[in-house]
Amino acid sequence: MRIAVAMSGGVDSSVAALLLKEQGHEVIGLSMQLWDHGAEKGRSGRCCTLDDLADARRVAWKLEIPHYVLNLEEEFREKVVAPFVRSYASGTTPIPCSRCNTHVKFASLRDRAAAFDCEAVATGHYARIDRDDTGRPILRKGVDERKDQSYFLYDLGREQLERALFPVGALTKAEVRAEARRADLPTADKEESMEICFVPREETAADFVERQSTSLGVALPAHGRFVAPGGEAIGEHGGIHRFTVGQRRGLGAAFGDRRYVTSIDPEAGDVKLGAVEDLFATSARVGEVRWTSIDPPDGPVAATVRIRHRGEETPATVFPASGGSARIAFERPVRAIAPGQAAVFCDGDVVLGGGILLR
Repeated sequence: MRIAVAMSGGVDSSVAALLLKEQGHEVIGLSMQLWDHGAEKGRSGRCCTLDDLADARRVAWKLEIPHYVLNLEEEFREKVVAPFVRSYASGTTPIPCSRCNTHVKFASLRDRAAAFDCEAVATGHYARIDRDDTGRPILRKGVDERKDQSYFLYDLGREQLERALFPVGALTKAEVRAEARRADLPTADKEESMEICFVPREETAADFVERQSTSLGVALPAHGRFVAPGGEAIGEHGGIHRFTVGQRRGLGAAFGDRRYVTSIDPEAGDVKLGAVEDLFATSARVGEVRWTSIDPPDGPVAATVRIRHRGEETPATVFPASGGSARIAFERPVRAIAPGQAAVFCDGDVVLGGGILLR
């Protein structure tokens, strides 16, 4: 099979290319130029840098496979960065990695890969593709629970899963590094990037949002109020884009007892603060629901639900509703449901689907 591997310059995608070549496939390395950190004078990116592209090319040379760099900056800015900025401006917490996977890596990149006559696109994600009894592709978690990235892939459609490959999904991180060392790949011991790739190391997400808002035409509220559970004002803040539900540090003011962000009102510009017990809830609503590995159900679905990437899965019942929405009833209280993040529904290691948490 002729396969395009999305080579980020990290060890995971390097080993993905290695394994596919050793399996006898014709492999082409495609690296994506997503964000020009060089244009941001005095700032250094976390990944997607020229050094990362150079590392990807060195791996391609080592594996003796062709390597191309694709400029997807326009698509990335439109489909990932702009929604990221708008989300913070509206008082929600975005999930850019999921949007990047769905709208760039397995959409724009897939289309470019087709121009190279590639039948599939492979990445270094820790996830797996399987088939059900009808032959439909289903998404499974990666074997390494600590590295599993299926949370960021729940939004892939059936057509995208049909042409997706995750060669390292059945390996642990230690095994991936061992494979890289065995093949003497130059990325074998490269440090991982764990943060948002387009936000420079020297900045917070809020700083980035402020810089980008003008060019994107996004209006940011300059200030607002901190309010207590009863609604009375207890202080002022510098804009709702600086906060997310569950946040305690970085409030910019002292309130005596520990206070946490419990909700954000974008219209009033209010950030509501409360005690830790105010963060817990037993239900949530989601929109933009995608049923990843099953057909849209006619009735309630029992599942375990995760509301953040590193969060614990909680037993729940998902009640589908009209307009691609659903209600989630948790069997026990969950902490800090942040609008804008994803709630992902699982059955064991199968990702059933998911949606975006609503207010």
